[in-house]
Amino acid sequence: MALLLSEADLRRVLAMRELIPAMRDALAHFSRGDVVQPVRPTLGIEPVGGYYSTMPAYLRDERGGALGMKSVTFFPGNAGGPYPTHLATVLLLDAATGALVAILDGRLITEMRTAAVTAVSVDLLARRAAARLAILGSGVQARSHLEAVALVRPPASVVVWSRDPAHAARFAREMAGTVACPIRTAATVREAMRGAEIVVAVTAAREPITDAAWLEPGMHLCAIGSSVPDMRELDAATVARSRVFVDSRASAEVEAGDLMLARQEGRIGPSHVVAELGEVAAGAPGRGSDDEITLFKSLGLAVEDVVTARLAVARAKAMGVGTEVTL
Repeated sequence: MALLLSEADLRRVLAMRELIPAMRDALAHFSRGDVVQPVRPTLGIEPVGGYYSTMPAYLRDERGGALGMKSVTFFPGNAGGPYPTHLATVLLLDAATGALVAILDGRLITEMRTAAVTAVSVDLLARRAAARLAILGSGVQARSHLEAVALVRPPASVVVWSRDPAHAARFAREMAGTVACPIRTAATVREAMRGAEIVVAVTAAREPITDAAWLEPGMHLCAIGSSVPDMRELDAATVARSRVFVDSRASAEVEAGDLMLARQEGRIGPSHVVAELGEVAAGAPGRGSDDEITLFKSLGLAVEDVVTARLAVARAKAMGVGTEVTL
């Protein structure tokens, strides 16, 4: 018997407030070497321009460990259609026997754990008093990131930009009331970034949407949207001016287009990454001064999915949520 958890089930059992510390702990374990996981193999799906990845992970920790795998697709062409751009399924296994424990919808898990990890970066690297938030993008991830970031740095202002102004307006309208401040829209990325202390980029951009000339002292940047070598949201000069942190050095070497292309263009060297976020969570230096510009490049780790699945299953069993299935 295995537990089947749909997206509706997961919405009942997962809470961002619990997920943020769980992700911080998972990242610290990863950087300490307590996680076994490969850099994800990814297949390009042509001619539609999609990607398919498998993401297994095994975590050794004081809770008996966590073992599982996520199967995930990214099809940018789905935007605006009946299917989300990201679709996924997570399998959770018993770390002692390998037996199947649960099958979980992976789309919501990906959405929530990604935002929770970004919130960890904001909590560790943004200035303590940072309160002006800019969100570049207005899709699903923009919504979850607003919720997550607001839990660690309650915003005094929120500005959203989208390539489609109607999408940005809908985001501002539908998310009104989720934070204590008004949400306004910006006509350009430059306008959105002006005066911002935290900038979250969650777009499907293939070419940079930022310009280093728009950076301001003390900014914390979060680049979320790309996880393949030929896509980036940030220009090379922005990366060069920033103190850079990643979730995984190994993944960043082969997946982080924002960093890889900046290096190919000669703007940064091989040692430009300061630390993994998990190292900072475990006590390594993070922000060096209030004027420093920090950048977290997120790629997403399998251990984040497995730990989120373990948390969801524990909560679901306690609440009597989900469906028992026999394969």
